[in-house]
Amino acid sequence: MDTSLIGAINLTIHAFLVGSLLLGLHRKIMARIQGRPGPPIIQYLLHTLKFYVKEITFPITAGNPLYIFVALLDIAIWLAALIIAIDFKSSLLIIIGIYVLQKIVEHGCGLSSGSPYGKIGGVRSVFSAAAEVPLFAVVAAIYLTTHSVLISDILSYQEIHGSLLFKMPICAFAFFILLVSKAPNSPFGIVKGKDIVSGYMTEHYGLLGAIIYIAEAIAYFVLLWLFIAVFIGPLVINSPVLTLAVMVVMTVILAFVNGLTPLLAPHHSVMLQMTIAGLVLCDVLYRLIVGG
Repeated sequence: MDTSLIGAINLTIHAFLVGSLLLGLHRKIMARIQGRPGPPIIQYLLHTLKFYVKEITFPITAGNPLYIFVALLDIAIWLAALIIAIDFKSSLLIIIGIYVLQKIVEHGCGLSSGSPYGKIGGVRSVFSAAAEVPLFAVVAAIYLTTHSVLISDILSYQEIHGSLLFKMPICAFAFFILLVSKAPNSPFGIVKGKDIVSGYMTEHYGLLGAIIYIAEAIAYFVLLWLFIAVFIGPLVINSPVLTLAVMVVMTVILAFVNGLTPLLAPHHSVMLQMTIAGLVLCDVLYRLIVGG
């Protein structure tokens, strides 16, 4: 664990590059599934660089300084999640708190632009917040099993007792649905649905758009890493090569799921994810009754 400034910078660059390439791979596979050639795998990275050198635009309807602040907050929260999760292997509760802040970013990003599409995306982000309940239920179940919410302790538990993927398949499935919801063109992606252009990101352009793209790539990397660490264990997470290989496999699976599944209506998206939360809560109650 390298907690120095240089180590943090290297980790950030690594997360951004890997996350960008995985998102590009995701888009390429989806295109192939749908009978299109699709863009090159480096397209996400090219998009980010293109926005980075473009001039920042400020819509007449934009509410400054919130319009700028939300983009900076977006990358700040995912950089914090990256360091807290991977460098410090700290508490899952902190990671969930950071993830909840993403809803504030999405809501503020949409409302600050003044765009009707952005506003709808911002409102939907609040609406979809109810679907984050599975996260809390998953953490509760993990605590009842491992008696800790620290990532380091969860990894240590799996070194002795084996992977949680097979001990807690319902929780692993619920977390996987979270990955599906965060992947591009997700059936749960109601805040950036095709019916509202790019949702809360519609009006963010230039450097601010690039910052949001960087944050999304880091977020994708962090969530994949968390799934591997929490449910597959140290056998994979201690090897950068194995970790990358599993991330590629998971991205392929996510691309197939998203490429073959239509976009859900907002209320259907929330209802389905709340149903999954109910299943996890039943698992939590079972573990309480039988004593973990």
